[in-house]
Amino acid sequence: MAPSINAGKGTAIGLSYAAQALAVVGAALVLIWTIHFRGGLAWESSNKGLIFNLHPVLMLIGFIILGGEAIISYKALPLTKQTKKVIHLVLHAVALILGAIGIYTAFKYHNESGIANLYSLHSWIGIGVISLYAIQWIYGFIIFFYPGGSESLRNVSLPWHVLFGTFVYILALATATLGFLEKLTFLESSGVAKYGQEAFLVNFTAIISILYGTAVVVVSAIPVPAEDDFGYSAI
Repeated sequence: MAPSINAGKGTAIGLSYAAQALAVVGAALVLIWTIHFRGGLAWESSNKGLIFNLHPVLMLIGFIILGGEAIISYKALPLTKQTKKVIHLVLHAVALILGAIGIYTAFKYHNESGIANLYSLHSWIGIGVISLYAIQWIYGFIIFFYPGGSESLRNVSLPWHVLFGTFVYILALATATLGFLEKLTFLESSGVAKYGQEAFLVNFTAIISILYGTAVVVVSAIPVPAEDDFGYSAI
């Protein structure tokens, strides 16, 4: 048992490096798409498409990638449990804030362009995901950080906190994939070549996002030595 768990520690750290490499590639691809192919990023512009471009950037880099880094921080960082808890909390908070801003930019783009809001499956699930993410963060803050629940409550809550967090993260990945599909469908209907460079770039960005998310979920599930305090030892 011990050798396999010790091997798990090395596997978790190695996969976390792979996940971070995928994160860099995903961030680069979404920036190339929005800046090179879509014209750039702007909070205010007569070209409303530049406002929308903030949405995929903030949702992928801010919500998916930082949210994933928050999840694997328990396995990837050789730090004390308390330090990792703070990093986990802060990264999730930043991901939540950037995700909320990213959703706001989509509403801003729609409102300023005369487009209806909340008509697609992507938008419906997206609102649900950001709401569940916020509930998860608030519950985790209150029970595990401040003011903190009793030891028995924390022991009971921890497996459910991890399970629910993983579910929300997978749902966020699915929502992001729907978003890439929806946007690319709109672009192709307005003239973007189905087998052109931009179409391939968008599809590859979605695939990299899925691979990154898969790595995050796998890393979070690998058992590591409890005495090293690399993870949720109560599970």
